[in-house]
Amino acid sequence: MGGDRRLRHRRDRIARKRDREFSEFRKRIKNTEQFKVEASVFDDATYAAIYKLVQDGHIDAFGGPISTGKEANVYTALGDDEEVAVKVYRINASDFKDMRGYLDGDPRFEGIGQDKRKVVMAWVRKEFANLKRAQQAGVRVPNPIAVERNVLVMEYIEADGDRAKRLSEVDVENPETAYQVVREYMCRLYDAGLVHGDLSEYNMVIHDGELVVIDLGQAVTEHHPNAEEFLERDCENVASFFSRQGMPVTGEELYDYITDDDRSTENSAAGQTTNETDPAG
Repeated sequence: MGGDRRLRHRRDRIARKRDREFSEFRKRIKNTEQFKVEASVFDDATYAAIYKLVQDGHIDAFGGPISTGKEANVYTALGDDEEVAVKVYRINASDFKDMRGYLDGDPRFEGIGQDKRKVVMAWVRKEFANLKRAQQAGVRVPNPIAVERNVLVMEYIEADGDRAKRLSEVDVENPETAYQVVREYMCRLYDAGLVHGDLSEYNMVIHDGELVVIDLGQAVTEHHPNAEEFLERDCENVASFFSRQGMPVTGEELYDYITDDDRSTENSAAGQTTNETDPAG
């Protein structure tokens, strides 16, 4: 009996110590200047998720905000000897119904129901899984590091101490090479059973002479009922951008190329230029 009491007392003492540490951590984050205006993003459960990522060694210290949006805010942070990006999704996301549209029909996330919290957390797990799958398929994406509840930690894609520029923000001096790279990435995603679902010049950035595909939260598997429609839209967006760069391409031609069962594997050589040629010149 005495041993049981001592064990309970020890557990209580450890629990109180952890509570104090978490309370101090939450107060320290709250008092940080860049978070004072973002109180709506950081509820207690989000603080707990970030605290867990800190405890696990994925985050050492927060930096400033990279971007803010209706669904999520992205911050820089110091990770394990490198700068990382921390994407914090809002639980009360205004585009909740849109999220459901991309989750419904995905066999990886069946049975999540209508609960907003579960939908957002499923969405974050989905983005992490999509990044992993795209990376394994040979597509250059931010390296996914960790996920906890509504918080995703990934590689920070930067250039000259600032966020990398989007394809829409640079002068594309070699549009033919850039188009070949994007087309190859779309083929690799398709062959891996994924469709980006929102691909355009706004969801690709330039980093060290490479094109990097970002924002894969909405990417769906080939089993999604709207996968074909999403791919057609991606093709139209990509073709529209490159046609403005002087390339004689159409969305229909791009779609036919990606979905062609007889597509030659020789075309994969175009993907090698992602490590050698800067499409922005």
